[in-house]
Amino acid sequence: MDEAQAIHAAQKGDLAAFNRLVMAYQGMAYNIAYRIVGDMDMAADACQEAFLSAFKGIGGFRGGSFKGWMLRIVTNACYDQLRYKSRRPASSLEEVAEDPDYSPKLVNGHEHPEEFALRQELSNVIQLGINTLPADQRAALVLSDVQDFSYQEIADITGVSLGTVKSRLSRARTRLRDYLLSQQELLPTQYRLIGSRE
Repeated sequence: MDEAQAIHAAQKGDLAAFNRLVMAYQGMAYNIAYRIVGDMDMAADACQEAFLSAFKGIGGFRGGSFKGWMLRIVTNACYDQLRYKSRRPASSLEEVAEDPDYSPKLVNGHEHPEEFALRQELSNVIQLGINTLPADQRAALVLSDVQDFSYQEIADITGVSLGTVKSRLSRARTRLRDYLLSQQELLPTQYRLIGSRE
C-alpha cells in the first residue's frame, strides 16, 4: 500500500493504514520534537499528542504534502509542550543521565572512543544552545539545519511565509553562534576560537 492509498484508507477510519503512516514518520517526528523541546519525555509526549491529533483530523487532509501536514502538527505539539513547561518548570536527574543520541544501531564501529566522546560533547553543547532559542526560531533551525528541509518546506510545515522562515532562521543562527562563542569553555578544544584562549 503506498502513502496515498494509506491516507485514503485512514480517512475512512482504517487504523492499520494510519499506523503505517505513523511508522513512516515517527522517527523523523521524534527527532524534530526532541531537538525543538530538548527533552526526551516531552518529545515523546509531543509526538503522541501530534499523532492523536493527526488521526482525529486526517479527514480534513486535502492533499499536498502529507509529511508537511504531519510535521506541522508535530511542531505545534512541540510549541504546546514548551508553553506547558514554561508554566510548570521542573528538572529530573534522569535527563542528566540519559543520552538521546545513543542507539546501539547508530554506533559506528570505525569511530574511536575519543572521537565519539568529542562528537557527543559538541552535540550536547549545540543542543544546550538550541534550547536557549525561542520556540519559533528553534523550529526553523531544527527543520533547516538538522533535518535539511528547504525554506519552502519549512514555511509549509510551520504555516508562516517564506520571508518569516528566512528571518527566524537568520536570527536563530546568530543567537546560536553568539551562545557558542560565549560558552567556548564547554566546547571541545578543537572547536574553540584560537584567539579566545587565555
